[in-house]
Amino acid sequence: MKLIREHLVLRTLLSTAFVGLLVLLVGQLLDSRKRSMDVRSLVHTELTGDTLSLPLRKFEWQAQTPHPLDLRYPYPYPFLLNHPNKCEGPRGTPFLLMLVMTQPQDVGVRQAIRETWGNETLVPDVIIRRLFVLGLPPPLFTKELHTLLEEEDREHGDLLQVGFLDTYHNLTLKVLMGLEWMAQHCPAARYVLKVDGDVFLNPRFLVQQVLQPNGPTRPNFITGYIYRNTGPLRSPDYKWYMPPELYSQDKYPPYCGGPGYVLSGPLALRVLAVAQRIRVIYLEDVFVGLCIHRLGVKPTPPPPQSFLMFPKAYEYCTFHQLALVHQFQPQELLQIWPDFQTVNITCPVA
Repeated sequence: MKLIREHLVLRTLLSTAFVGLLVLLVGQLLDSRKRSMDVRSLVHTELTGDTLSLPLRKFEWQAQTPHPLDLRYPYPYPFLLNHPNKCEGPRGTPFLLMLVMTQPQDVGVRQAIRETWGNETLVPDVIIRRLFVLGLPPPLFTKELHTLLEEEDREHGDLLQVGFLDTYHNLTLKVLMGLEWMAQHCPAARYVLKVDGDVFLNPRFLVQQVLQPNGPTRPNFITGYIYRNTGPLRSPDYKWYMPPELYSQDKYPPYCGGPGYVLSGPLALRVLAVAQRIRVIYLEDVFVGLCIHRLGVKPTPPPPQSFLMFPKAYEYCTFHQLALVHQFQPQELLQIWPDFQTVNITCPVA
């Protein structure tokens, strides 16, 4: 068993490193943190093969956009890899739809998640469906990674690729397009989980203790780690910089931390609807907070200390009382998961 686990860890590291190296090289050429591209520019570049047009297109985009963090939404971004029948099946409507945010090059991350907390059959008698939401890779490697992604999707059938460049500043677009897919193809899902790829997730605790399948319907439900009384950072040196021209107020409304939050299906549809009418900002968790604030909805506190936004060393009994832990790497998941699945350990009653 130890040898198999070490093999899985090594395979994950190698696959992630291979595709990550490609993106690292192109990162020296493209400043992805300062722009957003729609699919039309990328398709034009791929068809013509004229990579010299990239700087010109970057300049063209900057000239037409009032601010480099200003997102284009609503906008008809296409689904390039899609599974419209994902929520159909003889068992009925999904109780939980997982929308997992990953980048195109995160092949090893996705495989580790499939083998651990992303397994759709982990919670008995509860229908869970999983989709990995991703955008487009850097233009220079579009063809190479597209071939790899098509092969991965043929094998697993769980990639939802959308036609815009996959950058940190486009994360709000990824979330909104995930909700658009849900509205089109899975509108009856009882709950929707937005979750990042760098977390530990405990689906059993999330479903049984937080969402409670046998509990009442909660149309205005959203929960996660709740941030309160926070405000925008005005220095461009910060990762979460928010210029006043995009958000002028001194405080954000309460919102659930981006690594992972869950909302009821009806509320997800209402968030998507109101997102069409207010200005989109690139901090996706804050933006969802703005949407629910506009709807008059407040986040519901989860069980105490069950959503952790910081790393925590693995301990069996502790982790069985958690829903999510942020900053977990795929090799860590593969190492701890066999022990986490052990059922013959008795934990003290809290």
